[in-house]
Amino acid sequence: MAKVTLNVPDISCEHCERTVKNALTPVPGVQRVVVDIPSKQVQVTYDEKQVGIEQMKEILQGEDYPVASVAN
Repeated sequence: MAKVTLNVPDISCEHCERTVKNALTPVPGVQRVVVDIPSKQVQVTYDEKQVGIEQMKEILQGEDYPVASVAN
């Protein structure tokens, strides 16, 4: 399993948290999604063989939560 931290500046409330979790959790390969509202970060534990960072970024972009930066 791999872990990545996505910096998502538009996260500001529990609705944002729910939207992000509901967008990423059902994706094959995504094991865990933790949203930290104060830091505006999303930590994702995932299987690199099933899903990639670019795919996660595209999904969040489609939900109007663009990823500003990625940290491993």
